[in-house]
Amino acid sequence: MDYSKVDDRKLAAQAAKGRDAAFRELLCRYERPVFSLIFRMVRDRALAEDLAQETFIRAFRAISSYNPRYKFSSWIFKIANNHTIDYLRKRRLDTVSIDGSPHAVTGEEEAQTRLVVESTGEAPDRYVEQRELGSQIEQAIGELRPEYRTVVLLRHIEGHSYEEIADIMDLPLGTVKTYLHRARAELKGLLAGVQH
Repeated sequence: MDYSKVDDRKLAAQAAKGRDAAFRELLCRYERPVFSLIFRMVRDRALAEDLAQETFIRAFRAISSYNPRYKFSSWIFKIANNHTIDYLRKRRLDTVSIDGSPHAVTGEEEAQTRLVVESTGEAPDRYVEQRELGSQIEQAIGELRPEYRTVVLLRHIEGHSYEEIADIMDLPLGTVKTYLHRARAELKGLLAGVQH
């Protein structure tokens, strides 16, 4: 069976029946987005890889609990978010610099993990300014408390709706909106401090 054309919900049902190929297809679809979310939360490549791997192990073990009424992406992001937040709370990780560890971002991966505010056709000096702004925004996001960081990443980087974020973070919709409002206010303050 060609699982590449099967939707997530059906793949999850097949994986719950023990079909490893179905779970591998889900892994292929979500390993990069899950890693990206976790990496932006912890800012360390090796740690993000470990946490992402643990996320998929947890998902595999709990696949039979997945409810197909909800998007599979919300379910897997919820596992990733909860696992990462638990890790951060246990370890009380200090915010790492924007570059993370020396091996956090290399070559081709930089374009996939670093936030860059840019537009095509601009002069080189404008491009450098936009890249610096992207780095400043990324650094400011890294300074937010984990819950605020997560809502910002899920909303503005991953593009999830408020309802999806509420489901992923297991929070009431109003709390998600409050977190986003407070996170944006903190970001504005952090970025204003950088501009001066």
